[in-house]
Amino acid sequence: MNESPAGTPAPAVPRRPARLTPLPLSAVRLDPASLLGGRQEVNAAATIPHCVDNIERTGVIENFRRLVGVPAVPDGSFQGMLFADSDLYKTLEAIGWEMARTGTDRWAGLLSDVAELLEQVQTPAGYLNTRVQGTPGAEPFSQLEHSHELYCAGHLIQAAVAIHRGGGDPRFLTIARRFADLIARTFTADAAPRIDGHPEVETALIELYRETGEESYLRAAELQIERRGHGVLPPGGLGSQYYQDHLPVRAATEAIGHSVRQLYLAAGVTDLQLENGDETLLHAMTQLWDSAFGTKMYITGGHGSRHRDEAYGDPYELPPDRAYAETCASIAALQWSWRLLLATGRARYAEEMERALLNAIAASTTADGTAFFYSNPLQLRTGHDGSHEDAPSERLPWYECACCPPNLARLLASVHGYAATSDASGLQLHLLTAGSFTADTLTVVVETGYPWSGEVLMSIRGRGELAVRIPPWAAGATAAATGAKVLAEPTAGDYLRVSCDDGAIVRITLPMKPRLVRADRRVDAVRGCVAIERGPIVYCVEQADLPDGVTVEQLALDPSGAILEEVSHPVHLRLPAIITPLDTTLYQPYPPASTASTPVTITAIPYYTWANREPGAMRVWLPLA
Repeated sequence: MNESPAGTPAPAVPRRPARLTPLPLSAVRLDPASLLGGRQEVNAAATIPHCVDNIERTGVIENFRRLVGVPAVPDGSFQGMLFADSDLYKTLEAIGWEMARTGTDRWAGLLSDVAELLEQVQTPAGYLNTRVQGTPGAEPFSQLEHSHELYCAGHLIQAAVAIHRGGGDPRFLTIARRFADLIARTFTADAAPRIDGHPEVETALIELYRETGEESYLRAAELQIERRGHGVLPPGGLGSQYYQDHLPVRAATEAIGHSVRQLYLAAGVTDLQLENGDETLLHAMTQLWDSAFGTKMYITGGHGSRHRDEAYGDPYELPPDRAYAETCASIAALQWSWRLLLATGRARYAEEMERALLNAIAASTTADGTAFFYSNPLQLRTGHDGSHEDAPSERLPWYECACCPPNLARLLASVHGYAATSDASGLQLHLLTAGSFTADTLTVVVETGYPWSGEVLMSIRGRGELAVRIPPWAAGATAAATGAKVLAEPTAGDYLRVSCDDGAIVRITLPMKPRLVRADRRVDAVRGCVAIERGPIVYCVEQADLPDGVTVEQLALDPSGAILEEVSHPVHLRLPAIITPLDTTLYQPYPPASTASTPVTITAIPYYTWANREPGAMRVWLPLA
């Protein structure tokens, strides 16, 4: 059996040579003073402990204990959603990546206790699912359209891989492999076709193949992927597209159905392509990505416009106030884009990773890391009833469906692994952030206040080619190099390429002037409106910054006025606007009667910071005066 490539304990490192290779986690350090680095530190200090506390409080671990006869609540029944096991597994994965990042042993006792518990609950055949095992009469794999059994297995596998790469308890990998072996034996080419209603196991099995070299895991993932779209699952009330069973993966070129399921499946298909080199899969995934990101993504990097089935809508169906934009969908979209970046080297995939990280994903967590959004609207109306967790007015400490908080924890614990790559020529920097990055012959130390400052200073040790992504909004970016030769000038939407000698200094200056952005006219919901961006950051207007008696619905932006920047961290903007009286009747003759309007200067804040002060109305898209 082959071993994992030495020194590459990052997420999604292909065994088959790809266009780009992720740097080892040990080769990347984010500056804690940077936005991403700071978020990673808060994740370690607050979010992971918060997740650990809540999986205990909500009975997730108790679901395991009761199956071995040591429940804290005698005769207790299964607690939580039917996929509650995955909340534990995602939290364990976060711990694994944090161990790989810092070497912490803070969670060693928890890992030992949980490993012992999983060993006791797992059947001799390798099966492990507390909902099925704890439900009299339930049979494994008998209701895959909604049971989430393989989904939970996938998160167990990914937790085990992360813990293994972090040098943690080896029992987790043994437990995961026993379950994966069962899956490979059960879901064979000769067996009746069966797939899970919630894709996720595909990318997990491929990651386990990468960790162990066991070909049967790759084959099991391939079978799950190739069996999609053949009516294997009953359509139920939400249709086959909800389960991603409506079309074979090579024919499914429109993003449709449950957004998280669509995006996890796409990540798994791209993982498969990275390992088997099937160009038909890459072609299909490129078309699917164009659909998802080119016609159905919110400006913040959110995915999914429909609450009913947590799904994508029609092309350009992007209502800001009804945006579902589940946090898990933005995380899955980032993971998919990362895999396409490795396969192609194209800057557009890194651009959308940054958009999601600094807007939709960043908005989903409070500054202190202990409360979360599940859905991420781009507009909250005055008087909104935020009493239900599906559409709250502020972040909540936990959810009945708690998939998002531990998903955020596992992403942020490993986020440095998505910042840079290497190839035979040198190092590629995809996420502009302060920190240090080391490839085989090249170390780059980045000093920058980005995304607030456009100045990026890079000090080079060693020799090789450095490629730095220039964002598509950065037309007019400049570069200066000492001890290095510029091979490709900075072009918006591409990479600056520099051949570096030891001791070289490279400086990039990105234009950071605030800009107005409009949506495609087919996005009817925001026609006649603009959003404000500065650098990669999307801005919004929040009720907390308006004068007394003025609501966000009364505002219109004056596009002829100057947008000013406040000296603040993060940078706030001052927008020229007018206040108009609210209408008194729902429908009125056109043209409207003339009404007095009042010029005003209003504050816009980064979207990701909204609702950190108090609940209240907010909007990203502002009508033009």
